[in-house]
Amino acid sequence: MPSSPSQQFGLLPIRSRIYRFIYYSNSFCSKQDIAKNCDISMPTLYQNLTQLMDAGLICYSGEERSTGGRRAQGLDIIPDARFAIGISVSEHHLRLVLTDLRLKELFYRSVPFRFRDSVSDKTSDLLSLQQTLPEILEEFLYDHRVDRSRLLGAGITIPALITPDHARIHIAPTLNLRDVSLSSLTEGIPYPVYVENDATASGFAEGFVRGGLPNLAYFSLEYGVGGAVLMQGLPYGGDNAQSGEFGHMCLEPGGLPCSCGKAGCMEAYCSPLRIEKTFGVTLEEFFRGVEVHRPDYEALLYDMLRHLAIAVNNVHMLLDCDVVLGGILAEYLRPYLPVLKDYVLAGNPFRDNADYVKLSAIPRHNAPLGAALHFVQEFVSGI
Repeated sequence: MPSSPSQQFGLLPIRSRIYRFIYYSNSFCSKQDIAKNCDISMPTLYQNLTQLMDAGLICYSGEERSTGGRRAQGLDIIPDARFAIGISVSEHHLRLVLTDLRLKELFYRSVPFRFRDSVSDKTSDLLSLQQTLPEILEEFLYDHRVDRSRLLGAGITIPALITPDHARIHIAPTLNLRDVSLSSLTEGIPYPVYVENDATASGFAEGFVRGGLPNLAYFSLEYGVGGAVLMQGLPYGGDNAQSGEFGHMCLEPGGLPCSCGKAGCMEAYCSPLRIEKTFGVTLEEFFRGVEVHRPDYEALLYDMLRHLAIAVNNVHMLLDCDVVLGGILAEYLRPYLPVLKDYVLAGNPFRDNADYVKLSAIPRHNAPLGAALHFVQEFVSGI
């Protein structure tokens, strides 16, 4: 949010100006703050605040400490005035998250759903998903007694390149999908639906949680490795909506085979799938083995960290911004972040520290939260 809210909100309708100022305020927010920063007279402010309160969108949030005069009353949005659903489709699971307007995770569910390895099975897999997804969604909403009248929509993420018009999946290597209509996922869902690349959604959520207008490169270290680029807080998609596909940068020419059909990609070296293929264990089992210094596990981890450092350096040299690591693998990397930073620093001739390498501010479920955020921000913008 810029230093001058009046510059950001000045051309908006008064009601929208007020709501957005309260929504994006990071501290105590009084009527006087709103009037001053949004350039609104007190009578007009009172009238619009009454309308927002009557609509169940804002409320009083307590009093500020007195400095000798009358105590100022604080104002805040009502977070559960509306809800949004985020659904992450992966090769192993469907993950559902219910969030409020503050992107607070209210409920979560993971449901096994495995895409088969054969490309010839994709039609039956998609048909099964098309039939199953609405049922799982309704069951999730019913179990948590969600008021459908307050549900903004369902955002869906998928590890795929999506066409710029958001009509088709161009390619999803880890799901063995190519040139598939997105209606294959959304048909049967009786709510507004938006589909996004999983890494792009994750980066979007990361930027929101960090606040302000950040520049950052986001690495999504899932079974399929992806990424996102944010410039001044906004996703940069590129000319073909393919920006941030860091997982398919070549780190080792002629190296390990990748799910995309090429060799030497970052995904082949830095994905949890490499651990699963090598040892046939879960991430939790693998990192337990690392903790007790099992040599073969440690060797693989440090090789993954070295290749991850190459990828981080490549992106940082190009974009000169923070590089944020998220996704399921990043959840286990905190104890090894100093080692990763040492590897990164060894490859950077221009820096004396690697503080630009950060772990995600969102502990988990980045992708579905980012998908839900689409509807949250659409609602906030539409007040």
